[in-house]
Amino acid sequence: MKKKIDDIKSNVSEILELPKDIMLDFPKITLIGNLQLYIENHKGIIEYGSLRIRINTNAGIIRVLGKNMVIKTIVTEEIIIVGEIESVEFT
Repeated sequence: MKKKIDDIKSNVSEILELPKDIMLDFPKITLIGNLQLYIENHKGIIEYGSLRIRINTNAGIIRVLGKNMVIKTIVTEEIIIVGEIESVEFT
């Protein structure tokens, strides 16, 4: 049932030309070089360390790997991570 609802939302998003991240409640991820990562529409932090950060979203878990990483900002809808970002993975 959830898959069907997501398919309908996706189709409506395309027809009305609305951003899918809003319609489907997906995270929006912006990577600036390998130094800064913005994640909007998150559901909380699962794991936090200087080498690995895992963040919960409606689309699954985002795993960020790197060195000397710190969370610069965390608010209800947004996380900003700075450091030497080596990879961003969905699990």
